[in-house]
Amino acid sequence: MDNQGYCGESFNSLQSGTSDEDMVEIAGATLDFSVTDDVPPLDREYAGGYNTYTGEGMNGTSKLMDFLDEPVPGVGTYEDFNTIDWVREKSKDRDRHREIASKSKESTWALIQSVSDAFSGWLLMLLIGLMAGALAGGIDISAHWMTDLKDGVCLNGFWFNHEHCCWTSNETTFMERDKCPQWKSWAELIIGHSEGAFAYITNYLMYVSWALLFAFLAVSLVRAFAPYACGSGISEIKTILSGFIIRGYLGKWTLIIKTITLVLAVSSGLSLGKEGPLVHVACCCGNILCHLFTKYRKNEAKRREVLSAAAAVGVSVAFGAPIGGVLFSLEEVSYYFPLKTLWRSFFAALVAAFTLRSINPFGNSKLVLFYVEFHSPWHLLELIPFILLGIFGGLWGAFFIRTNIAWCRRRKTTKLGHYPVLEVLVVTAVTAILAFPNDYTRISTSELISELFNDCGLLDSSKLCDYINLNSSKSSNELPDRPANSNVYTAMWQLALALIFKVLITIVTFGMKVPSGLFIPSMAVGAITGRLLGVGMEQLAYYHHDWVIFKGWCTPGADCITPGLYAMVGAAACLGGVTRMTVSLVVIMFELTGGLEYIVPLMAAAMTSKWVADAIGREGIYEAHIRLNGYPFLEAKEEFGHKTLAMDVMRPRRSDPPLTVLTQDHMTVEDVETLISETTYSGFPVVVSHESQRLVGFVLRRDLVISIENARKRQDGIVSTSHIYFTEYMPPQPSTSPAQLKLRSIMDLSPFTVTDHTPMEIVVDIFRKLGLRQCLVTHNGRLLGIITKKDILKHMAQMANRDPDSILFN
Repeated sequence: MDNQGYCGESFNSLQSGTSDEDMVEIAGATLDFSVTDDVPPLDREYAGGYNTYTGEGMNGTSKLMDFLDEPVPGVGTYEDFNTIDWVREKSKDRDRHREIASKSKESTWALIQSVSDAFSGWLLMLLIGLMAGALAGGIDISAHWMTDLKDGVCLNGFWFNHEHCCWTSNETTFMERDKCPQWKSWAELIIGHSEGAFAYITNYLMYVSWALLFAFLAVSLVRAFAPYACGSGISEIKTILSGFIIRGYLGKWTLIIKTITLVLAVSSGLSLGKEGPLVHVACCCGNILCHLFTKYRKNEAKRREVLSAAAAVGVSVAFGAPIGGVLFSLEEVSYYFPLKTLWRSFFAALVAAFTLRSINPFGNSKLVLFYVEFHSPWHLLELIPFILLGIFGGLWGAFFIRTNIAWCRRRKTTKLGHYPVLEVLVVTAVTAILAFPNDYTRISTSELISELFNDCGLLDSSKLCDYINLNSSKSSNELPDRPANSNVYTAMWQLALALIFKVLITIVTFGMKVPSGLFIPSMAVGAITGRLLGVGMEQLAYYHHDWVIFKGWCTPGADCITPGLYAMVGAAACLGGVTRMTVSLVVIMFELTGGLEYIVPLMAAAMTSKWVADAIGREGIYEAHIRLNGYPFLEAKEEFGHKTLAMDVMRPRRSDPPLTVLTQDHMTVEDVETLISETTYSGFPVVVSHESQRLVGFVLRRDLVISIENARKRQDGIVSTSHIYFTEYMPPQPSTSPAQLKLRSIMDLSPFTVTDHTPMEIVVDIFRKLGLRQCLVTHNGRLLGIITKKDILKHMAQMANRDPDSILFN
């Protein structure tokens, strides 16, 4: 299959045929300033000029004043794969707000509209929270049921999962509470009994068959209906929130298919999670609901504020962590996060968490996914193994990023990428065949993590809790450290094999053409490692309590070490190593588990993990995938420490032809149309004359095309020899001369400029903080060149000894 347009493909495969050497690059720059209600920030006196083209001065009157009163189709919108103009969008919103505020004093109806406009943001957050919470609850319930379907079916009703099927049974024993006559394995249904080699093979084949069916349905639906529904989606959402436009990525088809295929992909048993894709699902909800409100539908910057809040909602419903979700959006995905967005994110995350809690998908009346209750406090000396787990997490994170990116690059550059369905089926088959024999890989990853986090009590029937009880008179809350039985050692070997399996299979799974999150697989790797270390420390403390490290705090018969805590810390360390989250990670972990008193071990592990991973490679997994796909994203965390100047980066270079410009009063319609047809640049600087090169403003290609086309249709006398003026006043013309066309209203009178000796460190900072698409370079007021976002990305790659041409359109 030709993989063009498929999720995870390079930016080039989605880009139209424009020159890679565009003076103002299409990828990061083309925008159409609205001819309707879009006012230049520094040109308030010409507010009317954005609605009309006139043959007179901007403040004069003319018989042509109303020929473009109604909106022109196509103006004020963005083309696909373009960057928005943050400054202009915010200016439009301020003007809209001022207009509403001034009208509200005129009538009661206008006042009601003003209140409605102010309240609309909160109403939108409420709707996003309700919709995302309901979808997440449905996904959780469906995934749990379909995961159990691989093992058997409930006779009372096929829609019951294993746990719900046995809830009402009176024949369930406490030690074997997962066995009841109402639940039948596939071997019992097909051959009539559940013991023996033939029964095992039957269950094995059914497990693999269901896994392959779910995976095939998932990849087929993604391929046929919504190519953007694959992957995690967080890398693309980061890019979209930085101002980039990817049409359809947050559309209704993507939402529908991602919701369905996420359930199928998780149920297939692949080493992936639903947490990352739930952020994408929540952002789809936010984008779709934005269309109900005019101020969000017509303003891309305002819409991105909503999407930032929606990202917080996604994490809130994924983990039951509303505060962690807000911090995740702030720390990890958002590009522009004003205080107002913080409050609204908090409210939306609250509503979503409440909705999820009302649905109660886990059946335990708790919002948290892995509720833990550890009974012994941690000791200061335990920080040493916690930091060791942090080091492991950092090493794992750096190893995973490098190997996964290498595999994804191989997928892009070889024939492997042309067969996404076959790849998914092969990986699913390998995963299912290797996972079934091991108890800890056969169960879902969420169940595995829950079992690893668990603190063993006397009534636990898990192999991990099969200790020799020397003193059974103590209550389960005061269990001392005990010697491990043979089942514990068996479980350790199985967990060690599960660790190797998870490490290797996750590398090839993440990035396939199905919805795939990384949070849960990363946590599973860390939780297994932590549990292994925890049990080792526990047995060491039991048999060698007289060692120096245990003296004084670990006496015989005391409950010193909690292996479940080590699993929790290990999970945080590995997730931090892959994503480079810190504050939000710690908050998510204690909200996820309810372990509030274990913040310090989590902080120590998360910080150590980040330091170790950053020492090996600065990029997190999402930034690495952004760079791999060639999205125009300026990473705020990446420092620019080189001593280059704007003149070193700007175009044209010394060997290039001179900069293509428009003059303010010397060009005809034919001249401009010829210039447009012969170039692929998305915008043109306007100068006084070719000789002086004094900068007047900047005009966009699409605005020029639309304005000239509409003038030819609607203004009498506009022909190829008509002069175009960007000046405030037009000189008088003889009556025999063709009509003049004044386009000052579409020109940006305040384009951002820097001098040729401005350090690039400052230029990069300006681009990041203002969200610029291009910046003009001058010397003593004369135009010298232009710097675009693509130029900066290429320059930064060059300075980092990377191939500059691989940054974009690779």
